[in-house]
Amino acid sequence: MTYQEAFVDFWEQVKASVQEERFAKLTMAKTIGKPDLKNIFVRPLASEGDFKVLLKFSYRLKETEDEEQELSLEQAFEVLKSHLKKPFLTVLLFTTTKDVTFKINKKGVGSFTEGAPTFQDVRLADRD
Repeated sequence: MTYQEAFVDFWEQVKASVQEERFAKLTMAKTIGKPDLKNIFVRPLASEGDFKVLLKFSYRLKETEDEEQELSLEQAFEVLKSHLKKPFLTVLLFTTTKDVTFKINKKGVGSFTEGAPTFQDVRLADRD
């Protein structure tokens, strides 16, 4: 299964965790090389109406200020998808019932594994 197809399956778990109010956090990590962009974090936001997330770009250099965007879940999917493989190889989904790790191997194949939950409850992101 290509990493793009596997990521779509992984994203179904993200959407299910949101619908069931179990979504705690999502992190893109493990880059190829040492790009300026170190991590991308996604946290749920308190919002009236539709579900929103705070997407934060965290940079390696202290001189580069982190960027934040308030997005819908589908908008966040498009942003994250564009950063897969170049530069990120791993995406971690943290829910209150399990953690799911999505990985892309050297051959460009995507897979995911499940583990015990890191978070016990959902904490909404603070908007600066």
